[in-house]
Amino acid sequence: MSRFAMRLAAIAAVIALVAVAPVAAPSASNPFFAPSTLPFGAPPFDRISDSDYLPAFRAGIAEQHREIEAIANNPAPPTFANTFVAMENSGMLLYRVSQAFSAVSQANTDDTLQNVQDTTAPELSEAQDAINLNPKLFARIKSVYDRLDKLNLDPESQQLVKIYYQNFVLAGAELSASDKTKLAEIDKQLSILQSTFDRKLLAGTVAGGLVVKSRAQLAGLSDAAVAAAAQAASARHLQGSWLLPLQNTTQQPALQSLADRATREALFEHSFTRTEKSDGNDTRDTIASMAKLRAQRAALLGYPNYAAYALVNQMAKTPEAVQQFLGQLIPPTRAKAAEEASEIQAQIDAAGKHFELKPWDWNYYAEAVRKAKYAVDDKQVRRYFEIDHVMKNGLFYAANRLYGITLKERHDIPVYNPDVRVFEVYDKDGSPLALMYFDFFKRDNKSGGAWMSTFVDESKLWGTKPVVYNVENFTKAPAGQPTLLSASDVTGMFHEFGHALNAFFATGKYASISGTNTARDFVEYPSQFNEHWAMYPDVLKHYAVDYRTGAPMPQALIDKMLRASKFDQGYASGEALAADELDMAWHSVPASAPKQSVDSFESKALASAGVDFPNVPPRYRSTYFAHIWSGGYAAGYYAYAWSEMLDDDSFHWFVTHGGLTRANGQRFRDMILSRGHAEDYGPMFRKFYGSDPEVGPLLEYRGLATPAP
Repeated sequence: MSRFAMRLAAIAAVIALVAVAPVAAPSASNPFFAPSTLPFGAPPFDRISDSDYLPAFRAGIAEQHREIEAIANNPAPPTFANTFVAMENSGMLLYRVSQAFSAVSQANTDDTLQNVQDTTAPELSEAQDAINLNPKLFARIKSVYDRLDKLNLDPESQQLVKIYYQNFVLAGAELSASDKTKLAEIDKQLSILQSTFDRKLLAGTVAGGLVVKSRAQLAGLSDAAVAAAAQAASARHLQGSWLLPLQNTTQQPALQSLADRATREALFEHSFTRTEKSDGNDTRDTIASMAKLRAQRAALLGYPNYAAYALVNQMAKTPEAVQQFLGQLIPPTRAKAAEEASEIQAQIDAAGKHFELKPWDWNYYAEAVRKAKYAVDDKQVRRYFEIDHVMKNGLFYAANRLYGITLKERHDIPVYNPDVRVFEVYDKDGSPLALMYFDFFKRDNKSGGAWMSTFVDESKLWGTKPVVYNVENFTKAPAGQPTLLSASDVTGMFHEFGHALNAFFATGKYASISGTNTARDFVEYPSQFNEHWAMYPDVLKHYAVDYRTGAPMPQALIDKMLRASKFDQGYASGEALAADELDMAWHSVPASAPKQSVDSFESKALASAGVDFPNVPPRYRSTYFAHIWSGGYAAGYYAYAWSEMLDDDSFHWFVTHGGLTRANGQRFRDMILSRGHAEDYGPMFRKFYGSDPEVGPLLEYRGLATPAP
């Protein structure tokens, strides 16, 4: 996910808080008030306490207020150096606390941190609007932008000017004074609603876990999974019970293994309705209000709907381009999902069960079909995917083969949770390149899903190297037992590390457009590209070993697993497309439309787009679709599929040019991974691939392509 908007937020968060709250004086006891002395400027989590964040935010805001005011009121004529470089260099205290807080508030939150988030969210929004709508500051930006062709700046500096200018215009810099006031009020309301959504979703997801009283209800789960469920129940003081916590998606991992149909249905329903219950965690009114406000915001800025506004600075550019792209995927996905449903219903019938396939049955019987068709058992596969083997002998091995880097674990870097591990990254010549944190295991105080971000961004201007973290939600095995991953977990690990590689190899001068600070429909490209190496033969055989004996995964099992990987892709593509279209539907509503009724809107949107696939619910329903309501992907969830088109095209290029080689890896590193947003995405991709992106490889790798006659 791009952090450019967050960087602008940090630059902007300088005015309102100064006015509404006392500013903490610099204190030697607060670790944020001075740059970290740890390697790479890593956060000193051994010295950071919850009580440090708010004072540091406010001191940082005051500091940056002075810096931004000096830029806006500089009597010297506007130049690139005294305007753009000065803005890039401003607010370093606020940057330090923001980066650390972003990590812990998502991955290790508590009541204090949630209160800090709730308190600062609307005030930061007001401050951001105050600076984005500051006429003096924008006049300086526009002055440089208007003279850009005459300034003899290097291409990266020219790009920085263009992006700043566009973002200020999109933020409302050209609005009238009265409309700026309206925009600021909308943004304040949206920030409050976003914080409310986050809080309700986390609480609803925790409360939505399924508690069962009988071990028999968990038939089909592995002993390790049952033990983990018992441990989860014990942690919540639910004695004599087992707890199946919810992950962020509609379908839950346990549905693949649970033999008891009533338990499957109950778990599915708990997931499906997690934020629709009368327990204070119903998000429906919150998201309907957000959609309405976003439409009003877009209209104020001159756009017909929020999607048209949000896509201007993306690779796709327009909602029409997105819908044209998605439209190429829907017919083959519908056909494949129908074919899979027939196979699954036949499996149900063959098992002597006399019921019609329902969503909570799909994963369980799809697994039975997979076993019957490919003889692949998930439990059998897991024993070859012990987490440390996957990380060191798979993840790190592939990165070394492609890019020449190595990673060595460090135990002297403080972390925010004992489960977090830290590695130093060394470049191909042995020089220090980056610092890498892994936070693998789920916790009740961690948001669902998986993500990557940074504590420190790469910047030649700042002289900084990247400090990166990956967060997952794997189930941790009980003490003394190995943590074994599913094939999808392994792919997820490679995915997030692909983001990390994008950050490691950044060579940009300006943090705002360096590394992963790219558009939504481009930022997932490097991460999804890296997924391909998880099951690449030369890599797979290097890490897929039986954790008990060290024996390699048999080639016959590898062949079956790879063939099976394209099974159920109709379902996987269908649930993703349904989420894509829900996102686009919510953000295509014009401001003139009334506030929507969530349930009826969702049903109509799915049917209208042709993605109401039988027994294939959206990967995320509207009520718990965190990506679009609080994750920065509003009108942008399609970006995963768009980026997949880019990554499949690129992997196809690799395959046709020799595969896993250092030369190919270096070319991809130089032309894509290191570039950030230093140039426009279309030309950047064309230079590497040789043409515009095309959907053919995507359909082929998903197994959706129609076989040649």
